[in-house]
Amino acid sequence: MRRRYGAAALLLLACGPASGGAQSAPVPAPAERPPAGGLLPPLERRVDAVAIADSTGRRYDLPFLGGLDRPRPQLVDIDGDGDLDLFIQEYSGRMTFFERTGTGAAARWTWRTDRWHDLDIGEWSRFVDVDADGDVDLLAEAPYSFIRWYRNDGSAREPKFTLAADTLRDTSNQPVFADRQNIPQLADLDCNGRLDLMLGRVDGTITRFEMRDLHPQYGPRFAFVTDRFENIQILGGDAAGPAPPPTPASPVGPSLHGANTMAITDIDGDGDQDILWGDFFEPGLLWIRNDGSCTAPSMRGTPIPFPVGAPVRTSGYNAPVMADLDADGDADLVMGILGGAYNPTRTARDNLYRLEQTAPGRFAVLSTRLLDGLDLGSESVPVLADLDGDGDLDLLAGNKIESDGSQAAGLYFMENTGTAKAPAFRERGRIGVTEAYHFTPALGDLDGDGDLDLVLGTWRDEVPFYRNEGTRQAPKFVRADSALVRLTRGSHANPALADMDGDGDLDLLVGEASGAVNYYRNDGGRSAPKFVLVSDEWEGIGGIRRSVPRPVDLDGDGDLDLVVGTESGRPLVLRNVGTKAAPRLEPGEAAAPQWPPYAAPAFGDLDGDGDMDLVLGGASGGLQYFENARAVSGTRGAR
Repeated sequence: MRRRYGAAALLLLACGPASGGAQSAPVPAPAERPPAGGLLPPLERRVDAVAIADSTGRRYDLPFLGGLDRPRPQLVDIDGDGDLDLFIQEYSGRMTFFERTGTGAAARWTWRTDRWHDLDIGEWSRFVDVDADGDVDLLAEAPYSFIRWYRNDGSAREPKFTLAADTLRDTSNQPVFADRQNIPQLADLDCNGRLDLMLGRVDGTITRFEMRDLHPQYGPRFAFVTDRFENIQILGGDAAGPAPPPTPASPVGPSLHGANTMAITDIDGDGDQDILWGDFFEPGLLWIRNDGSCTAPSMRGTPIPFPVGAPVRTSGYNAPVMADLDADGDADLVMGILGGAYNPTRTARDNLYRLEQTAPGRFAVLSTRLLDGLDLGSESVPVLADLDGDGDLDLLAGNKIESDGSQAAGLYFMENTGTAKAPAFRERGRIGVTEAYHFTPALGDLDGDGDLDLVLGTWRDEVPFYRNEGTRQAPKFVRADSALVRLTRGSHANPALADMDGDGDLDLLVGEASGAVNYYRNDGGRSAPKFVLVSDEWEGIGGIRRSVPRPVDLDGDGDLDLVVGTESGRPLVLRNVGTKAAPRLEPGEAAAPQWPPYAAPAFGDLDGDGDMDLVLGGASGGLQYFENARAVSGTRGAR
């Protein structure tokens, strides 16, 4: 009977002697097999433990942050130490916390955790003191499109959040509905001491509620005020002037409205609250100016492209937050770009802006990458191998598509300029290969000449082969005339090379969009491979999407187990309960973290301590590094 293994078989975070990847990579000594039923040590996320420098030699501050594609920022002093900490939501249901550390020129945002307080925040969250007790609470999206209230039962210095209400309610105790693709805002808009809840709608209008009381059962209750606040209706492509020209990726015109977010703040320093609006169909920010007063707001004028005189122009759907970042007495702006109607590919890297207020209502862009980490765009896929023959592991990583308008993916080489025990990487630029979309590399010596050749998956069904016609120290990849294999169905080929049948040559596994894993046995040999399809549904792997198979000896028994990255980020692990020559896979033990969507794992002993570490690619385009905690004394950092 065919076995079916899906996402319920989670990652056994164990590390053993061999990665099953490039044959010339350093192989750590075999590890003692753990007792039956026991969990091996987990892998620990390390954001800045290993350096990466760009092509000029400048080191990234947060090299293994993992990249950003659609950051939703918030600034708040969450630890009561007098400076602003940073929260970023990149994925649904979780937020990343960066503590502001140091002072003056040494001040920086230090990564602490990707799952702050383990709070489920849905598609968005907002920090605000709902119960007026002097510390911030948290409002967040609840499935689907309701608003949760997490009450801070701790303090301004040591917050402790309790789910106090599954949804905000109106004064008749009916749930308040907020479109989940829109990010609302709370502020005292009319200076009467009551919080106003402002909900942007997909038709470009704003619904206003005003807080009335704290009900002992339902929590904060809001009175409905209007569905058309100040008769505002944002139509993208109008107020901000001409939009970027339509392209096949963004065939939009004027008079459109859609997903939106806003910030309520005093833009021009006149003592009343204005609105900054970002919209899916708006390439910049719009300033909805309050021409009234704090107690009697009036916002009926034409929205103004922002900043005045030099409006930002992005791919759209911009999420602003304002706060005094440099302690000079005025509010500055941080803006996340979620990617709207104007080709979001071009902001896959430059998507977290910092703007400084230089005069009341006047702002200048200081940075388009507030957090300084390696970012290759979107959907990064790494592989570890000794590409230059110097005895340590280098990094090769592909991406989905470049952000320079070339409509092709990139393949990046990062040389290990450190050592086998103390790695440090430096970007050496792109490797020239035939243009395609979505590069997923695999390396191995396929022709038996002692250097590494390249197998490169793309979004198509073919898997090209690039023979190394250079040397082990200076590879030069030249594409063969025909594809190595073609998938029987599907697309988005994700190849991996390993000796799956123990006969001394490299076989081929290929993941694909459907989630199945294709197994091609090498019936040729070490120097003249001939790949024969054994199964296009190998070992019944299914129930997932976008499989990225990685053979690796997890339990130290000398045969290859299998880790599979997936579209959801929930890794699939299968333990080889057969033999080296005749593998038979069964689900491994579960101790799985939530990896990023489109997770692409690469195993290798990066620090030369005899066990396997992990470099992980994913949807956001950067890389994450996980050190094997077995080699770590104590616990260092948050998950």
